[in-house]
Amino acid sequence: MAVFPPLFIVLIMQSANRNWIKLLAGIAVLAIAAAAYFSLSARQPAPSVTYTGLDGQKFTSESLKGKVVMVNFWATSCATCIKEMPEMVQTYNKYKDRGLEYVAVAMSYDPPNYVLNYAQTRNLPFKVALDPKGELAKSFGDVKLTPTTYVIDKQGNIIKRYVGEPEFAQLHKLLEKALGSA
Repeated sequence: MAVFPPLFIVLIMQSANRNWIKLLAGIAVLAIAAAAYFSLSARQPAPSVTYTGLDGQKFTSESLKGKVVMVNFWATSCATCIKEMPEMVQTYNKYKDRGLEYVAVAMSYDPPNYVLNYAQTRNLPFKVALDPKGELAKSFGDVKLTPTTYVIDKQGNIIKRYVGEPEFAQLHKLLEKALGSA
């Protein structure tokens, strides 16, 4: 003879199981959210690299510490890069006196004479570097898409990466915050 528990015990057990499932699901969601928050808010150090300017002068990422730095990977053959460049110039001019440095890194496939011509005819006011072997692009996570721009804080940590043209109002807010901090 089978013994069946009273119906109210079955209902309580089912309800308790549902509550446990909800509780475990809630804990899992919180754990995932916490992991995402900390992975996104943890600042990744910018790579230690040596840039070579169009004039052949070398400078390092260490020499830029203490400043907020934008590193923009671009190419003269990239329509979006060319479109955003005037606004990048305006952004640099707006914040350079507050400690912003800007390095426009030409991609390895960009002929140096094209880069030089573009920089000279547009009077680019910031540092322009060549990356003939693609070593800088590799150091920054193997950049392939242009434009890709990194914003680096005064301590040398990457605080934002933009792939494509940034929303300039948001970029300016980020720069205001980074430049205002110690």
